[in-house]
Amino acid sequence: MGSKKVITVFGATGAQGGSVAKAILESKNFAVRAVTRDVTRPKAVALRDLGAEVVKGDLNDEASVEAALKGAYGAFLVTNFWEHFSIEKEVCQGKMVADLAKRLGLQHVVFSGLENVRKLTGGKLQVPHFDGKGEVEEYFWSIGVPMTSVRVAAYFENFLTSWKPTKASDGDYYTLALPMGDIPMDGISVADVGAIVTSIFNSPKEFFGKAVGLSAEALTVQQYADVLSKILGKDIRDAKITPEAYEKLGSPVAKEIADMCRFYHMKPDRNIKLTHRLNPNVKSFSQFILENRGAFQGL
Repeated sequence: MGSKKVITVFGATGAQGGSVAKAILESKNFAVRAVTRDVTRPKAVALRDLGAEVVKGDLNDEASVEAALKGAYGAFLVTNFWEHFSIEKEVCQGKMVADLAKRLGLQHVVFSGLENVRKLTGGKLQVPHFDGKGEVEEYFWSIGVPMTSVRVAAYFENFLTSWKPTKASDGDYYTLALPMGDIPMDGISVADVGAIVTSIFNSPKEFFGKAVGLSAEALTVQQYADVLSKILGKDIRDAKITPEAYEKLGSPVAKEIADMCRFYHMKPDRNIKLTHRLNPNVKSFSQFILENRGAFQGL
């Protein structure tokens, strides 16, 4: 690994962790220790080819996490609620990394956090994939680990999958069903997060103890629809669905997404200007869709 300080990157073969590992390697300021459960998978091999030290580790296995953190200067931690749908498990994983970071004397942790919506709203709204991360954020800071939380806006990538426009039942057009009304929703491509995290590692004193809200831009659902219409050559419109109607769609996460949008109505802090300073090449939604238009071929 040479004489460079080591940053341990968890979830290094996932979307966020992979973006961070690659960006740190490209910046050449730090060495990367990439943590993955399967060191033989193609994404792990690709990281090794780029110069990362790839190690086997699992956030459910404390001994492997301790080994991955030993001797490291810093770490990037992302936890995956959607893997198990358990706040308790996510909090347990996050606190374990925090305790180890404290014991091993890590000098900077960047955690992919979010607000504890349940606590902020007195239980009125519950967004489990936010709430656990909010609890972990507080724990890191409470035990004195030098940690920066990056609160990432909604992924543009969601528009390629679960938020893809659907054919309207009453006409030759498509709709985007997100219960945001006319309130702009912040968004960013997950691929652009890595360069931002790298900038934060390069300026630790500016960001210790802070939560940084990340957003490339904020558009209304109709504006997202307009961009899609223009690039894809289809008539795409805001479905104008309410959170109450969205909850009844029957998806297992419908209530959670409705409450997330209700929280977004409260305009949580997402700093577009700072995001662009930390990554001057951050993509707009238009640029992102132009690059990914192939994902809409079946429309």
